[in-house]
Amino acid sequence: MNIFNENNSFNYELEKLCRIFLPHEKIIFTDSVFQSEVFAHTRLEKGEKETVLSAYLNFYGRHAEFSDTLKNDAPDYPKECERVLAVALFKCFVDVTGYVSPWGILTGVRPAKLYSSLCKKGGSEYAQHYFKEKFLVNDKKIKLCEETYRREGIITKQSSRDSFSLYISIPFCPTRCSYCSFVSHSVDKAKKLIPEYLEKLITEIKATAEIADKTGLKLRSVYIGGGTPTTLSAEQLEALMKTVAENFDISGKEYTVEAGRPDTITAEKLRVIKQNGANRISINPQTMNDDVLKIIGRCHTAKDTEDAFILARSLGFDNINMDLIAGLPGDTLDSFKETIKKVIELSPDSVTVHSLALKRAANLGSEQTAFLEGVTASQMVDFAKEALSQKGIVPYYMYRQSKTVGNNENVGYSLPNKESFYNVYIMDETHTILACGASAVTKLRQPGGSYIERIFNYKYPYEYVSNFSEILSRKERVVAFYDEYRI
Repeated sequence: MNIFNENNSFNYELEKLCRIFLPHEKIIFTDSVFQSEVFAHTRLEKGEKETVLSAYLNFYGRHAEFSDTLKNDAPDYPKECERVLAVALFKCFVDVTGYVSPWGILTGVRPAKLYSSLCKKGGSEYAQHYFKEKFLVNDKKIKLCEETYRREGIITKQSSRDSFSLYISIPFCPTRCSYCSFVSHSVDKAKKLIPEYLEKLITEIKATAEIADKTGLKLRSVYIGGGTPTTLSAEQLEALMKTVAENFDISGKEYTVEAGRPDTITAEKLRVIKQNGANRISINPQTMNDDVLKIIGRCHTAKDTEDAFILARSLGFDNINMDLIAGLPGDTLDSFKETIKKVIELSPDSVTVHSLALKRAANLGSEQTAFLEGVTASQMVDFAKEALSQKGIVPYYMYRQSKTVGNNENVGYSLPNKESFYNVYIMDETHTILACGASAVTKLRQPGGSYIERIFNYKYPYEYVSNFSEILSRKERVVAFYDEYRI
């Protein structure tokens, strides 16, 4: 797709908007109108008292054009110009495709956080009106924001100025799923790396504990994610988790381990996880459809998921999450409904419903346009919300990703008092996250303020191991940060 933005530089926002309808297309910005199968021309004309903002779209021979005006003295004029132009281009896409994104022009990662800020400014009615009239968000998604905002608020209030959470990355999996874009390596290719990686990771965890102690930070939650942490052997898991228990006060804290792939779960590993302080795990089938599991490269069955879940329950785990993905290739609305039904029958404490997001690193691709895929994906996430809510498993956190099929969202649902505090803290950016391992990103939040500073670890395990001294050196910035913004 080619876009010519005349008299405006809103490339970033308009590209994200185009991704709603064409997530797999290459977006090229041109210096003039460049006609192709899909091209757009946006224009900003500032007059003496008002500005005319217009958009024209050619979509495989179908054409649409919309325009609107904005007073030159309008509050927050530059941002409003960007929004009005986005609305014009959005309406062009709707006209030529017939697809109306449920989130309208909203493309941000944290819609509930934006909704929260509007509530603080003018109350819930003001926020709802703003989302509907300014962003064209539909009523179902506005209601989702309202529910999520209220439940998130209960959790965020429990964080204090000196709170932090600990994240530990295990970037290894049994195999790589076809849709995956995370930094993860299949065990058959990376097995030799694991012992040295684990050795360095344990050293980083100890160093991080010392830093937390120096800065006076108090632990709120722990999350071991990946990848698939249970790719590690029981002995390796025990070494890792003993390090956490010996260096941090985990008593009474939420402590999650992503058990993840059912084919990596054993009774021995689950006992290690439980005995070393974890009180929450996630078993992630993604789908309970065996045919879809084969398509996405999973080496387990729906029965394996059921067996792993029942095993975990028998060993005393009373807080189990299950991850699902809406929009997987080969999945239909009916088969997705069957997945939801089977998951509900297992009675998990929480369920996270993700919408498929295709990234450059993923092996999976589709030539279909997103508005065709999006209709089904939207029906899937809507059904999941309705079915889970009827069982008292209700939304408590939400986030979104770019290039998501149908411009849909990822939502965490839970029973009362079974929410993941870590999930809320990381998405709301409530407090500092000290992160360890390859691809981990430490996020330092200014105490009492909103400024966020990031410290990046090396992305791949081999880089992490090879440049470990640099990893530890970067961690020193945490102490300097809190010296500048004293708690």
